[in-house]
Amino acid sequence: MSQDKNIGIAQRLLAGINEGRPPETLAAMFAEDLCFEIQGDDGVLPWIGHKTGRQAAADFFREIRVLTEPVKFEVEDILGSLHRAVIVGELATRIKSSGKIINTQFAIVLTISGDEIARFQMLEDSFELSRTVRG
Repeated sequence: MSQDKNIGIAQRLLAGINEGRPPETLAAMFAEDLCFEIQGDDGVLPWIGHKTGRQAAADFFREIRVLTEPVKFEVEDILGSLHRAVIVGELATRIKSSGKIINTQFAIVLTISGDEIARFQMLEDSFELSRTVRG
């Protein structure tokens, strides 16, 4: 796998998210045995924690659209290596239930095997997000 190909996979994922493609369509980019990780308080938001399988990606894209509204999603850089692509940026998210907005830096680490994303790891201030949801 080349760095450019991995960056291209990351760009296709971002394009699909920005275009509002259905969760199942986005999930098709992920491996059947996907390792999905967003560290944080896994008792508050359904997508926080460690999950496995392609369905974890579909659930994430579906649930985040139901519970939050994007305010800002700025990609600052996409970095590539032989096995990974890393998306770095800043986002602001509105919690629909409270109207509160969370601002955070993020990094999404995609481990790529063949043409599929085998591991999705998002690093953000998910603890602040959980705290805001709790009220």
